[in-house]
Order: sequence, then structure tokens, then C-alpha cells
Amino acid sequence: MIEFSLLAVLLVGLLGGVHCLGMCGSIVGIFTAQVPSNQARWPFHLAYSGGRIASYAVAGALVGAIGQTGLLMRDAVPVQHLLFALSSLMLVALGLYLAGVWGAVRRLERVGAGLWRRLQPYTTRLLPVNSLPRALGLGALWGWLPCGLVYSVLLTALASGSAVQGALIMAAFGLGTLPNLLAIGLFWEQVKGWVQSPRVRMAAGLTVASFGLYGLFKVAYTFYMHGWAGACHVVA
Repeated sequence: MIEFSLLAVLLVGLLGGVHCLGMCGSIVGIFTAQVPSNQARWPFHLAYSGGRIASYAVAGALVGAIGQTGLLMRDAVPVQHLLFALSSLMLVALGLYLAGVWGAVRRLERVGAGLWRRLQPYTTRLLPVNSLPRALGLGALWGWLPCGLVYSVLLTALASGSAVQGALIMAAFGLGTLPNLLAIGLFWEQVKGWVQSPRVRMAAGLTVASFGLYGLFKVAYTFYMHGWAGACHVVA
């Protein structure tokens, strides 16, 4: 089901524009102000996001490897299905968050606060951002900023049970966020009305939630057809 996961998290990133505005809008604005006046902005924004997506992929590989250790127990307990169900529940929660119905995802941001406090001082060493390597490095640090949306998708990477698939899942999510963050940095005034539209938020949230509901249905159907013991040998 890696194709399902990649498509789902790509849409989560793409449809999470409202969250990107609230979480990263000011950061992108600061980054934009750092670009030398005699140089084009878009290469710097691509470098920022390139570093950010690379950090996401590293985090995805780490949690995917952790999930893989859990799959060693699959003959005793259908761990893969339980992890897949958890990631599907998170997709439903993300959908409700994007639709503006339920904001519990925000609480996950407290998880990484300690790590960010240790990394944040290094950002000042890359200022001013007057070169693409500095922009890339600053983007890589930015990728570890506490973000409920990112942490939720990391659960999907955990459920993949593979370092490679976990990295691919987080990279797909990062690519999904790329259009929104480029738009914020380059021409936010032209697109903010569309992104902030309640109808767009509702449609985006329901789309993401539908992926989660489908995943839960698939897990429930597997247990119904094969039972607890039989599900251990059925791929989610």
C-alpha cells in the first residue's frame, strides 16, 4: 500500500496550505527579506525547501526503521495492520484539522519543542542568507521545526515499516507542501484568498479524511475476513 500512502501524504501537503500559512508564513517572509536585492528569489526558495524536504526524508527514514523493528513481531501480533490503522486515524484527524473542525493535531507540536530549542541557535550562524548553500542549510534546519502536520505524517512513515518507504513518504509530503510555500514566498497576495476560502478548506479536509477512512475500512475488512491470527500474514 505504499502507493496509497504516497498519494495520501502528497495531498496532505498540497491541501495543507492554510496550515502552512499560519505555521511558516512569517518564516518564509523573513527568508524572503534575506534574499539579496540583486538576485532572483525563486532559487533561494527552492534551496530552502530542498533542505527542508531532505530533513523530512531523514526523519521518515528514522521512524520507518523503528517501525521495521516492530514488524519482527508480526507472527505474534499483526503490528503492521495496527500501525496502518493508526496512520489512517491520523489522516482522519488531519482532514478534520484542515477542514477547521478539530484542532487536536496542534498539540503534537509540543513533542519536538525540546529538539528545536537545541537546533534553533544554529540558524543564526547561517544569517544573512546571501548564498544558495546557506539557504539550503537554513532550510535543512527549518525541517525540524515543531509541526503537528509533519508529526502526523511521520506516523504514516512509521507504519510503512521500512526506512526507504518512510523516507519516500516524507519526501512526498514535502513535495506536496512545495507549491504552497513557493506561493507564500513569491506571490502570496495573489493566492491567499483561494487558500483561505472555507469551501476550499472543507473540500481539502474531507479529501484527506476520506483516505484515512478508506484505510480504516481496509484494516477492518482484513480482520473480518482473516481473523486476528490470519491477519498477521496478510499485507495491509
